[in-house]
Amino acid sequence: MLKLYNTATKKLESFKPKNSEKVTIYTCGPTVYSAPHIGNFAAYIYWDLLLQILKLNDLTPYRVLNLTDVGHLTSDGDKGEDKLEKGARIEGKTVWEIADHYISLFKSDFRKLRLNEPQKWARATDYIEESKELVQKLIDNDFVYETSDGLYFDTSKFPAYPDFAHLNLENQKAGARVSFSSEKRNISDFAVWKFIAPEEKHIMRWNFLGRPGYPGWHLECSTIIHQELGEPIDIHTGGIDHIPIHHTNEIAQTFGAFQKKLAEFWLHCNFLTINGEKISKSLGNIITLKDLEEKGFSVFDFKLWLYQGHYRSERNFTWEDLASAKIRRKNWQNAYILSCQRGKTSQTPSLESKLLEYLNDDLNSPAAFAYIDSIKETLTSEDWELIDEIFKLNLTEIKNNSNWSFSDYESFARPLINKRNFARAQKNYQTADQLREELSKKGLTLLDTSEGTFWQLEP
Repeated sequence: MLKLYNTATKKLESFKPKNSEKVTIYTCGPTVYSAPHIGNFAAYIYWDLLLQILKLNDLTPYRVLNLTDVGHLTSDGDKGEDKLEKGARIEGKTVWEIADHYISLFKSDFRKLRLNEPQKWARATDYIEESKELVQKLIDNDFVYETSDGLYFDTSKFPAYPDFAHLNLENQKAGARVSFSSEKRNISDFAVWKFIAPEEKHIMRWNFLGRPGYPGWHLECSTIIHQELGEPIDIHTGGIDHIPIHHTNEIAQTFGAFQKKLAEFWLHCNFLTINGEKISKSLGNIITLKDLEEKGFSVFDFKLWLYQGHYRSERNFTWEDLASAKIRRKNWQNAYILSCQRGKTSQTPSLESKLLEYLNDDLNSPAAFAYIDSIKETLTSEDWELIDEIFKLNLTEIKNNSNWSFSDYESFARPLINKRNFARAQKNYQTADQLREELSKKGLTLLDTSEGTFWQLEP
């Protein structure tokens, strides 16, 4: 039985979808104003494992992933410049060019990591009319009031507002900044629709209630979930930074408009830091997938490194730790290569059930990896194919110094190994060494055992 830690209840709970034929999932996607970095992708890698585990439990996930291309302000709240507008200004492009470019880059990296595609990519600007309809429902239900700069959700009308994030609203009020808007009724109130003043040069704008404006950042998620999945969804995923504001506001909006619970299960992954520091452009520590590859790492080395920790634990990235993960992945690849050469193919009977036992315990990939290491010498090629099917680490796609497959390497290496064995038997060690060197040029090393001589990828 799959058990997941539900942020809403702060408990590990057995998961059962409302519809056994389709598990509805919503994943908070990127704000597409700059290149995605490894901190962004950590969440999508974790949630990809969730999808794999659901499938192992004979469930069919149906997921929507949003792409925020409007409304996310630089403050992550209701003040500041729209991140897309800022990105366009810095790069000298239109906001639409910025959005299209970074959506394309995000999807390319997403696919490079072999992540499961969502059933629906939902771009916020494709739901403007539906977002207006949701705001109108909030107005009709008396959850919204108007200020000079927008329409705000009145959190006092939703008494359960602080419950999800366990907020202390009195403390928030006491610690409010001097610049806190006097037009807001409560410090926790948030904009569902922002008005554009006549002097503002805000390119993305839509008319609503006779004035130009644009949706608040939180609105798109409630809108998309309502349109594409229906409330309550089975699982809502995101980062822990979304809990106190973004996800809390989603819950409030959805209740205000439809008087329904938004999600049954909430899953949140922890932060990824780099050398102990928050990932930030100002600190100059942004690392992209391209950066990993330029330093000689595979994106799958990063994936394996990430799965070595639990999604609810804070992870600190260092190049030294990534190098260790690269070695572990290479060792697993070599174990697969050896299993192929030894010719044992029948799957270990209990492997899938044992892995599922660990993974059903709140996505416990570290425990699953430890188990794999403990039995890797006995695993067959079918076992490794199963492991690769679950974690998608490209263990069975052998690409070292070329684009050769296992069979290509075997066709190249086996005749040379046979010649080397003959040369050694004749005590012609010079020829044997020359043959070993020829193999090394292709990135292969040899392992002499009592069972015979086998080739492996060099460390």
